[in-house]
Amino acid sequence: MRREGRLVLSNWEYIIFEFIGGLGLFLFSIRYLGDGLQRAYGKQLQLAMHRFTVHPLIGILSGLIVTVLVQSSTATSILVVGLVNAGYLTLRQAISVIMGANIGTTLTAFFIGINLIQFGLPIMSVGAFLIYFFTNQRTQQIGKVLFGAGGIFFGLTLIGDGLHPILHIEAFQSLSASMHSNPIAGAAIGTFMTIVVQSSGATVAILQELYAQNGIDLQGALPVLLGDNLGTTLTAMLAAIGATVQAKRAALSHVLFNAIGAVIFLLILPLFVDVVACMQGIFNLNDKLTIAGAHGLYNIANTFILLPFLGFFVWLITKVIPGEEERPMALTNHLDPLFIQQSPVLALEQAKLEVLHMGRLAVDGLEQASTYANNHERQFADLAMQLEKEVNRKDREITDYLSKISTNTLSDEESTRHAALLDAIRDIERIGDHFENIVEFVDFQISSNIKLTREAQQELNSMFDLTIITVKQAVEALDKQDREVAIAVLQKEDQIDRMERSLRKTHLIRLNEGKCTGSAGIVFVDIISNLERIGDHAVNIAQLILNE
Repeated sequence: MRREGRLVLSNWEYIIFEFIGGLGLFLFSIRYLGDGLQRAYGKQLQLAMHRFTVHPLIGILSGLIVTVLVQSSTATSILVVGLVNAGYLTLRQAISVIMGANIGTTLTAFFIGINLIQFGLPIMSVGAFLIYFFTNQRTQQIGKVLFGAGGIFFGLTLIGDGLHPILHIEAFQSLSASMHSNPIAGAAIGTFMTIVVQSSGATVAILQELYAQNGIDLQGALPVLLGDNLGTTLTAMLAAIGATVQAKRAALSHVLFNAIGAVIFLLILPLFVDVVACMQGIFNLNDKLTIAGAHGLYNIANTFILLPFLGFFVWLITKVIPGEEERPMALTNHLDPLFIQQSPVLALEQAKLEVLHMGRLAVDGLEQASTYANNHERQFADLAMQLEKEVNRKDREITDYLSKISTNTLSDEESTRHAALLDAIRDIERIGDHFENIVEFVDFQISSNIKLTREAQQELNSMFDLTIITVKQAVEALDKQDREVAIAVLQKEDQIDRMERSLRKTHLIRLNEGKCTGSAGIVFVDIISNLERIGDHAVNIAQLILNE
């Protein structure tokens, strides 16, 4: 119904729209804040995700850091499943990282506990100003962080306003009373809410609002909090469907870790309530900080209760999901789609690892072609052709993966890296085409019974050696982003060019002197021409480092 040109909503519609709209803004803002942190501090994210050690405490710290950056323990657990699936983490390391992720996710609740809600809109406006009026990428990402933080606070304002009338409904009061007397029901409700919303941060925030508005007491709130932590594990389990045995075990470890913690704290619930109430009184915490403190206390205590049993935990999970570690049939094992949406920064790093693998395959194929040109044994030709097919397969798969990454909003630095990887793929694929050509020329030489002179064969070997070293150094420069190695590639390619021109001249001399036939000369010139072009592609790869 419209009145005076304005849409009039009933009270219930307004309450529902306000609550749902606030929840939507809250979830969007958490994602936006995490995206800004991730892009502003992407190097730290890569460092945390790649420099794991065998010590569980380092794994816990890594999980905590990454979760603080992406603002989601679910996102961290998905990344962990992906890394385990790719073979980068052992199950033991993955469990320690997940423990740290559970601690890191409590930070959002502490932010909410600090009474900054009234500053939500001003913080959003400052963030928007930095985003739209500055061109510096780091400044814009900081603006995204501020806009996301302000959106979280303003979203909570809307959620609180939407919840307030609901608290006086008799049915809700009965539900709250049942949660007080039945902790298991409270835990089940918390689990269900988190599964529906797909964010423990959001459900904990709602719980903070309910507790602050006296909609639920501490005895009823803490079981719901335990259920919130259990519900957040579902996404990781879904992400592990179709993954390796180890990845499934990593996902299950998240479920078991939170489930065991929930059971332990439900059994000692009266003590947990007393400790939280005592903490509230000693530190004079407001209601929202009390829930945040309980959230942090539970996750920290649960981590250090179960940490001494990490070995037993690993044994138990391997019994629940038996089987040997599965290795993928294809050589590509870094291009996990889980990284694309959760962390484009890490997805680019994974793509780079596969590009480097592709480059090493190209070097190997060139070496096999060189060996075949010397001894004419078919096995080396077959291996070179298999490697060339694998290079082509990688070309297709990595290009497809990079195209999916490009659907995300990338920073200027990430866009540059993305374009550089695409260029490197094209050059490596062309190197594969050229050593395939060389194999075919040797095939023609053998089938036509063409003989090269000893001098010609020695010259070919020298050019093969120089070209192989050049390509190796190009891949090394790409791997280490080493400008000195890249410059060395340019210098060696210049030697290849001079060698190619020199060998053409010596070939003409031998031809004029009658030391070789015209057919042998054609094979010789075609091979050195392809080697020279391989050198050009190596330079293109090196130039990517020098241009950056």
